[in-house]
Amino acid sequence: MLTLFFVDDLPTAVGATYEFDSEDAFHAIKVLRIAAGEIFNLSDGKGAWSRVNVLNVNKKSMSVKVLETGFEEALPQQFTIVQAIPKGDRIKESIEMSTEGGADRIVMWKAARSIGRADEKIEKLQNTAREASKQSRRFRIPEVVGVATTDNVVDEIAKADLALVFHESATMTISQVVAGAEVPGSAKLVIIIGPEGGLTDEELETFAGAGAKVVLMGRPILRSAHAGLAALAAVNTALSVW
Repeated sequence: MLTLFFVDDLPTAVGATYEFDSEDAFHAIKVLRIAAGEIFNLSDGKGAWSRVNVLNVNKKSMSVKVLETGFEEALPQQFTIVQAIPKGDRIKESIEMSTEGGADRIVMWKAARSIGRADEKIEKLQNTAREASKQSRRFRIPEVVGVATTDNVVDEIAKADLALVFHESATMTISQVVAGAEVPGSAKLVIIIGPEGGLTDEELETFAGAGAKVVLMGRPILRSAHAGLAALAAVNTALSVW
């Protein structure tokens, strides 16, 4: 798999020469030791990509030639992760894992039992999603939004074809609920992940009343920051996307 970097001014003409001179270029030169003759991918983070060949390397930049270009369409299924804000560095970890799992949107939610804060960190968390997209070779960077209230989450549920909220009190598993639901081919799916301290009874009742399905992920209780990735994997498998 070729290394991926994101640029705002993506070159899309085959044969064109492009000066790659961002912070990523410096990282590619000093850390990854990319040299003349090597090939990697550039993307605008919105699906467009270009495969480039390194012509020459300077101290902080490199000249590359466009070999091939393309566009990766979004999947018909669009996943939104509603993530209760975890504490400390687990905020960043939750973004990384949901990005790697294929989330299209990540909504940071201030749940009743959320300990962490993300009020001034959305821009930094968007950058975290960008870096995780590079790591997982995604040509589409998920959108990070917030900070959402419980009422905002209810609005997300209303717009979804299927909304799932995970809770240990549920009697049906993810696969059972997804198999029994009428999910269209082009589906908007919302996955709600509670905080480390768990959802309150009021939050659970509110989401269920708004139309979300209360489901069980399994016997082990995962950390809040890890649950998004596990849920994405389970739902993608149940829908035969994976």
